Amino acid sequence: MKVLIAGGAGFIGSTIAHACQDAGITPVILDNLATGRAEFAQDFDFYQGDIADGELIDKVFAEHRDIVAVVHAAALIVVPESVADPIRYYRANVTGSLEFAAHLIRNDCHRMIFSSSASIYKVSDDLTVTEDSPLNPQSPYARSKAIAETMFADIAAATPMRILSLRYFNPIGADPKMRTGLQSPEPSHALGKIIKASHERTVFHVTGTGYPTRDGSGIRDYVHVWDLATAHVAALEKFDVLMTSPDVVINLGTGTGTTVRELVAAFSRVTGDEVRTADAPPRPGDSAGAYTRIDRARRLLGFQPRFSLEDGIRHSLEWAAIRDDRLGRHPG
Repeated sequence: MKVLIAGGAGFIGSTIAHACQDAGITPVILDNLATGRAEFAQDFDFYQGDIADGELIDKVFAEHRDIVAVVHAAALIVVPESVADPIRYYRANVTGSLEFAAHLIRNDCHRMIFSSSASIYKVSDDLTVTEDSPLNPQSPYARSKAIAETMFADIAAATPMRILSLRYFNPIGADPKMRTGLQSPEPSHALGKIIKASHERTVFHVTGTGYPTRDGSGIRDYVHVWDLATAHVAALEKFDVLMTSPDVVINLGTGTGTTVRELVAAFSRVTGDEVRTADAPPRPGDSAGAYTRIDRARRLLGFQPRFSLEDGIRHSLEWAAIRDDRLGRHPG
C-alpha cells in the first residue's frame, strides 16, 4: 500500500510516515515546509509545495499512480497565533483543504484521513467528550478545523470521496526510535514550555487557573504521538471496512484527563527536578479543555494506548536533548 501524507514533514505527519513505513506501508510526503522540516522527509519520496497547488498534486499522482489513500495532516496549529492572524489560518486550513480535496477527486483518490482536533468540542460539565458531543470551537484555529470537517462532510455526500476525521487530543512524546519529534525549539504547548523552563531554570507559567477542574488549571488528554501514529496505520488498513458512511469521526486520546498542574508534577517525578511555577491569565483562545472517552477508537481501530504520560515526558526529553544536533535551530 502507498499513501500520500500531506504535512508529512511536521511533527505528527512525519511520525505517521515512520509508523507506516514500519508497518510495510509506503509513504509519499508533501509539505510546504512552513513549519515542517525537510530532514523529516529525507527517507521518503518528498514533494515540497502546498496542498492547494493543483499542478503539484497532479504531478505527485502522475508519478505515483498506486497511491490509494491520503493522510491530510497539513495545517497551522498554534491557537494564539490564529487569534492574531485568522486570515492566514482560514486560508491555510480551510481554503487549502478545499482545494486539496478537489485535486484529490480529480486524480481519482477517494480515501482521506483528516487530522482534526479535539479543540472543536464544547466543554461539558464533567470535562469528558465523545464523538457525539456538541461542538463549540473557541479560536480561529479550532473553528478552521470544524469548518473543514463540515466542508468535507458535504463533499463526501456529493462525491465518491470518503473521509475519516481523527480528532486528536494533545500529542506529546516523540518517535521512540528518535527519528522524529517536535521540530521547533520554541514550543507553544505546555510540556515543551515545562522542558524549556526546567533547562533554563526559569518559571513555568500556568496559563489559566480559574477553570472548573480539580485544581483550577486547564485539563488535557495527553496522548503519545506514537500511539496516534499507529492509530493511523490501523485506520489505513481498515479504511474500507470503517467507512459505513461517507464521513466518519473517531477521537484519539487516552481516555484520561491530566491538568496542567498534574503535568508539572509528573515531569518532576520523571526528572527529579522541581519546576518553579507561577499563575498567569489564560492565553487568547484557551479553554478549560477536555478529555475523551475512547470506546469508538477501541471498537473500530483496536486502539489501546501503549505509552503512559511518563513515557511521553521521557521521550520528549530524549528528543529535546538531540533535536538541535539533528535539525539545527529552526529558521523561524
